[in-house]
Amino acid sequence: MTVREALTLGSAELKAAGIGTPNLDASLLLAYILNTNRAALIARGTDTLTEKTLIDFRDLLNRRLKGECVAYITGKKEFFGLDFLVNSSVLVPRPDTEILVEAALGVLGTKDWGLETGVCPVLDLCTGSGVIAVALKHKMPHLEVYATDISPEALETAKANAKNLLPVKSHIYFHKVDLYDALSSSAFQFSLIVSNPPYIPSDEITTLSAEVQNEPHLALDGGVSGLEIIKRIIEGAPKFLVKNGALLIEADPRQMESITILLKGRGFQKIAIHKDLSGQKRIISGTMPAD
Repeated sequence: MTVREALTLGSAELKAAGIGTPNLDASLLLAYILNTNRAALIARGTDTLTEKTLIDFRDLLNRRLKGECVAYITGKKEFFGLDFLVNSSVLVPRPDTEILVEAALGVLGTKDWGLETGVCPVLDLCTGSGVIAVALKHKMPHLEVYATDISPEALETAKANAKNLLPVKSHIYFHKVDLYDALSSSAFQFSLIVSNPPYIPSDEITTLSAEVQNEPHLALDGGVSGLEIIKRIIEGAPKFLVKNGALLIEADPRQMESITILLKGRGFQKIAIHKDLSGQKRIISGTMPAD
């Protein structure tokens, strides 16, 4: 069987099972087995595959058909132009979260933070695989980036991504804590706090797709309202932000009105909302006043 024939059969099987991106998924899985990329795979369309390769391809297709996402199968996911390690202890990075990184870079680019002291501290809460922290540090090396997560397994993944994707002397400060716990507001003051926290209401998790339900519930479950973690983030943020410092949060579009109220209640100003790739309200930001 040739590469092209295997892709055709694999795509058809995934499509019949209701997989939303059958062609992409089949090509990513076969490219992974052959240790190549999708572009090179297409060019090898008439190459004959070995029996072992076909068996391996069948095994990966079966895993995908059972609801395991491609990123967990291959152990990697592209985000903001970087190839991140992922596993079942972390959420799979979504393209919409790139909007959060872009918004953060926009905030950081509007002020001369760090030019006088040489330091611009940023805090990434619920860092997971570290995609936000690493992407920010990769794009703006002068940032002094801190990242926290309650999951030790997630932090190990984040540390591995920082080591793999950043220059040797580039460093992110990782802390295994629940949000701000163990961070002293007298010792830590940040220009920006950013977070993609758990924000799905507890009773909605079982209604999600099989592949999302395979992701760690700790990183999905936002409590009964979906806002429990977000409320704690907003409540604690003013103690850790410098004057004119900003808070950026990714959340469900349905939660934006409630989050706006929470931000105003804690004194945040210049509240802004950023839309995701599908035009939904996905990122919300607020700024602490100068006085």
